[in-house]
Amino acid sequence: MQQYLGIKADYPDTLLLYRMGDFYELFYADAEKAARLLNITLTQRGQSAGAPVAMAGVPFHSVETYLARLIKLGESVAICEQVGEVNNKGPVERKVVRVVTPGTLTDMELLGDKTESLLLAVHQGPRNSCGLAWLSITKGELYLAECAPDELADWVARISPGELLFSAGATPTFESRLRALQTSGPMTVTLRPDWQFDAGLGQRKLLEQLQAASLAPWQAQELAQAHAAAAALLAYAEHTQGRALTHLHSIRVQRNDELIDLPQTTRRNLELTLTLRGEEQPTLFSLLDSCMTGMGSRLLKNWLLSPRRERSEAQQRLDAIAALKIGPWLKLREQLKGSSDVERITARLALRQVRPRELVALRQTLQKTELLTPLLRGLEPYLTQLSEHLLSPDGCAELLTSAVDPEPAALVRDGGVIAGGFDAELDELRAIQTNCDAFLLDLEGREKARTGIANLRVQFNKVHGFFIEVTQGQVDKVPSDYRRRQTLKNVERFITPELKAFEDKALSAQERALSREKFLYEQLLDHMQQFVPRLTRLARALATLDALCALTERALTLNWCAPQFAKEPCLEISQGRHPVVEARLAETSSGAFIANDTRLGPRQRMQIITGPNMGGKSTYMRQIAVIVLLASIGSYVPAAACRLGPIDAIHTRIGAADDLANAQSTFMLEMLEAAQILHAATPNSLVLMDEVGRGTSTFDGLALASSIATQLHDKTQAYTLFATHYFELTEFPATHHAAINVHVSAAESGHDIVFLHEIQVGPASRSYGIQVARLAGMPAAVVNQARQTLAALEAKASETHAQVDLFAPPPVAEHVAVSAVEKALEAVDPDALSPREALDALYQLKTLAAKG
Repeated sequence: MQQYLGIKADYPDTLLLYRMGDFYELFYADAEKAARLLNITLTQRGQSAGAPVAMAGVPFHSVETYLARLIKLGESVAICEQVGEVNNKGPVERKVVRVVTPGTLTDMELLGDKTESLLLAVHQGPRNSCGLAWLSITKGELYLAECAPDELADWVARISPGELLFSAGATPTFESRLRALQTSGPMTVTLRPDWQFDAGLGQRKLLEQLQAASLAPWQAQELAQAHAAAAALLAYAEHTQGRALTHLHSIRVQRNDELIDLPQTTRRNLELTLTLRGEEQPTLFSLLDSCMTGMGSRLLKNWLLSPRRERSEAQQRLDAIAALKIGPWLKLREQLKGSSDVERITARLALRQVRPRELVALRQTLQKTELLTPLLRGLEPYLTQLSEHLLSPDGCAELLTSAVDPEPAALVRDGGVIAGGFDAELDELRAIQTNCDAFLLDLEGREKARTGIANLRVQFNKVHGFFIEVTQGQVDKVPSDYRRRQTLKNVERFITPELKAFEDKALSAQERALSREKFLYEQLLDHMQQFVPRLTRLARALATLDALCALTERALTLNWCAPQFAKEPCLEISQGRHPVVEARLAETSSGAFIANDTRLGPRQRMQIITGPNMGGKSTYMRQIAVIVLLASIGSYVPAAACRLGPIDAIHTRIGAADDLANAQSTFMLEMLEAAQILHAATPNSLVLMDEVGRGTSTFDGLALASSIATQLHDKTQAYTLFATHYFELTEFPATHHAAINVHVSAAESGHDIVFLHEIQVGPASRSYGIQVARLAGMPAAVVNQARQTLAALEAKASETHAQVDLFAPPPVAEHVAVSAVEKALEAVDPDALSPREALDALYQLKTLAAKG
């Protein structure tokens, strides 16, 4: 217990799994917590300071299962192994060999194939600034960024880390801001010492990691706050892995103006990776992801969530897809199928955590890549460049073939990992074990003949080793050189000098063979380190090729087209479709998706969209955003044609839900999101506004909706899709030159309604709310009463002229007399005049004005 408490003192906030024989044990508060979280038995063992010691344990062979459950619950676990030999002088030497945390996972069993474990450090800098540094240990990539505190939530949502580190010196307000981010996803927040967040230390660590004299080649030299975050990040990562991150050789700086802004609300509303219910499908990513490898899926998800404003990368991918479509994409996917996760295996190799079967899987994949390279040669330049990185490092596959058994044990400690013929000493020791059975059979036959005991047996068990077993009735025939080893009820067990000599040799050979295998495996890992940089590049090329082949398959299977990029402002889509909705309709045989056109540009930047509930307004808006996003990542898009100008952000204000945890009502959330859009959007932004103002009274909501629309039209000048049920807003285009009315069409048949889902120019004639209520199964009596009430309200409105003209000039005060010109204007109906009559009316008005 002294040894345990000494080790535990170094890991006070971490569950400590303490190896004792075939179990990992937990004690005291750790045991109570683990028993509660894992539903395992809580027992007691001895006493400490007069109180029983709480204890719980898990078998060593199933520890990965329990680790996965603990990590999923946000816990961190220190694994303490027996590293010394058993002796009579005290407890076996033990030490923590690794710390597993939600942000530093490398084990295949603990990570989903498509899930990235990211560790993020955030530093609160001076003058309203924040430094960010994050990395994926399995990818060996480190990122730096700086932002303002009010941008932090969007950065964290985009990165989506498993664990966030922050300084103990952060202000209470800043700490509260960080902990509030836990509600947006499964993320553990970890406090680290303030001294670790040091900019100078961070810069030195980065230079050491990169083995460089300056950060200028990475354009990272002027990021002091990010350097401070990187110092804590690298220290924590090295602490958890128990060694330096030798496979981390590059950093990337991300800046706000490099990526298309996808706020958290946009990712949620467009259901990019999670549905609104929090499920993983059906989403845009689940539809896109037909990758053959986990690393391809992870890269594709990264593309989807981090689209770049600059179009060269996207165009490069589009060119590659075009070449693959008419080329060998199908053969490439066949070869990629069954490939191992080279990215994660390489990281585990660099950290010396790789298992024997992972090395076999790596060897098999390296042999596959030899078949991929010829298929890519002669294609467009980007694919040819990829093929050069797919070449296996010289000697790597051969070394693995000669060193590792084709079917090794799961762990080195079990033996049977090193291939026969690789090491002469190991082969000799194994031969002793292999010949053991033959020797024992021969000895048994000789002893039967010598003693005349027909039922004599030569056997072995782990407790007593080798022995000769004789029944009690035959004991009188035992020779004098037999030495009694054990007495049982019906048999006696003996040992002879010859058998004892063989036992010493055989058992020694087994222990020595296992020790030799461990030594050879460590030596193999040493030799494999030279291949890590090349294997890292190969893994990236393999993941890129897999993602490109997946996008090619989707383009062909779903009948998508290549988008075109333009330098001038435009958003032109012919026969656009929402890919996820279209796929769901195909799955359920619910009919074909109705495609629609969209035209937005300098002269027409806003659409006021009206139409019935369930008519497809939200789907139409979302499909435009999804098409823009797909084009921006270099994917083909669900349309007949698409032409897209510069885009810097996609903002959405869709849906309604209370945030009870933060005491925010539906309307407050709506206004907060609308305000963020008005502050952040630019003329190159795409803005989706759905039913703004419906969370408050009619007049308040109408006034706010009209003001927001005016701001977006006059000041922001973003590409705007503005869906509303306020029919007063259909008058907006009459006074705003860059706005037009469109509506989702529907047909009425008696009391029923048929949704046509077609976008047509002009405002909708009505909202069909009562018909939709009838479709929803509302009781007939309620529907009938609503219909009667609606008729009465419409009649009353017609009598009192209650329709509000939001865009009319202010009313003339009552005490001011109405002029003759104004009376004449009031009588004119411009739509009913011929050109000649209009000219006559104009002369008449001019004459009246001259008279005063």
